[in-house]
Amino acid sequence: MRNTRSSLLLGCMLLCSASLIYLGMSGMDCPQKSHRYRWMELNMGSANQSSSLNEHFPEDTPLIFIGGFPRSGTTLMRVMLDAHNAVRCGEETRVIPRLLAMRATWSRSVKERIRLDEAGVTDQVLDSAVRAFLLEVIVGHGEPAPRLCNKDPFALKSLSYLSRIFPKGKFVLMLRDGRATVHSMISRKVTISGFDLTSYRDCLTKWSSAVETMFSQCQAAGESRCLPVRYEQLVLYTEEEMRKLLHFLELQWDPSVLHHEELIGKAGGVSLSKVERSTDQVMKPVNTDALSKWVGHIPSDVISDMAEIAPMLARLGYDPNANPPDYTREETVVSLFNDSQNLKSAETPHLS
Repeated sequence: MRNTRSSLLLGCMLLCSASLIYLGMSGMDCPQKSHRYRWMELNMGSANQSSSLNEHFPEDTPLIFIGGFPRSGTTLMRVMLDAHNAVRCGEETRVIPRLLAMRATWSRSVKERIRLDEAGVTDQVLDSAVRAFLLEVIVGHGEPAPRLCNKDPFALKSLSYLSRIFPKGKFVLMLRDGRATVHSMISRKVTISGFDLTSYRDCLTKWSSAVETMFSQCQAAGESRCLPVRYEQLVLYTEEEMRKLLHFLELQWDPSVLHHEELIGKAGGVSLSKVERSTDQVMKPVNTDALSKWVGHIPSDVISDMAEIAPMLARLGYDPNANPPDYTREETVVSLFNDSQNLKSAETPHLS
């Protein structure tokens, strides 16, 4: 009996010892720090996770926003910037343009504005809340970096509003021949609310309208805040265009931006989404394969009416009657800012 008790006591002691050792070892593993915490450590030297981001990330922080019509090279631009050693863009958040659209709706509705003002929810309160939300998403959804960047194509439909709540923000507007953009959208079945993917006429008409909204706001923001970048020029003259871009963004030259594909999946490199439609294309080096794929696919009746269907083609310097245009010609984007005909919308700021 005594031997049995001794054996049981010894077994219990061993079990307790093993449990204590296991718990002690588990306690040695610190929980993984959040991206938010690590950003604060990187940029502030210390971190307090209970503090608000507005305390550590002032509104005049020079965020980078990349946008444009989908299938215009926005993903290519963001992975090239992601390859820069001081920048992190990351995948599309999808929630940012939706929140901006909702904020614009509140401002456009007179009845809603009266109700909000009566409740003390003023524009200042809303802007502060929207800014905090955007910062939380942009900081929190990826690795920390000295310069943070967001790429949600239609976020730039609210470029004027973003430029107001982030007065030091910089905007990169990707432009591409609308015929190539729409063909890519239709052939790859990229659905956009309100677009009929069975109709080139419908898609080109709505492309022109959407691009006009973003481009007009880019012009209103001015050359120091918004840089239009042609997709065609980017893939044809990559280093020249990227040097211009980095100068605009006040970033040092980094040759890694010319070889983003070498940094895909690497720590501090380029992270790709498994669900974004452009992922398979940006895994390759920068190339000119997609420049003229649209030729021969657009119905003849649409081709003959192109100038009327998509007036933004001519406004952006694309010949609506050439199939395809000579993309190597240097119709510079700077000239777009100097076109007085284009400045009419600069007088009326847009919220969306």
